[in-house]
Amino acid sequence: TFWNALEAQKQFESVPVATVQELPEYDAIIFGIPTRFGNPAGQMKNFLDATGQLWFTGALVGKIGSVMSSTSSLHGGAEMTIVLSQVVLQHHGMVVVGLPYAFQGQMRTDEPTGGSPYGATTHTGPMGARMPSANELDGAKYQGSHVAKIAAKLIRA
Repeated sequence: TFWNALEAQKQFESVPVATVQELPEYDAIIFGIPTRFGNPAGQMKNFLDATGQLWFTGALVGKIGSVMSSTSSLHGGAEMTIVLSQVVLQHHGMVVVGLPYAFQGQMRTDEPTGGSPYGATTHTGPMGARMPSANELDGAKYQGSHVAKIAAKLIRA
């Protein structure tokens, strides 16, 4: 419900919000991008559009980029959101990392679940009340660990 969404927002009030200017400081960036009508939400599209100066200077070239997404319905376009967002990362020269099939949970058929080789996903239901399943959380954790391991290898190289 609407009230559940407000409560969820309160739980994340202490989480710092990244700025475009600080992105070059990171070796790896995992973007969590909500889906709206099969596309990245406007707020995130605006954020990514604001990275033009970083593109011009090549500030993100060689850094790891990864995307996770959520949508209100199981077939609401989360994969499309991820793929469209990955295009921006590729324009920046980032090394794009998804969720490999080594995470077997994305192949489950016993329950409606998110996840694809492009990245971890979840669906919230039409009112935003559904929370990610244990399997979807495992996929997100796997993707985060996978990104960290690849970033560490690139840093050592």
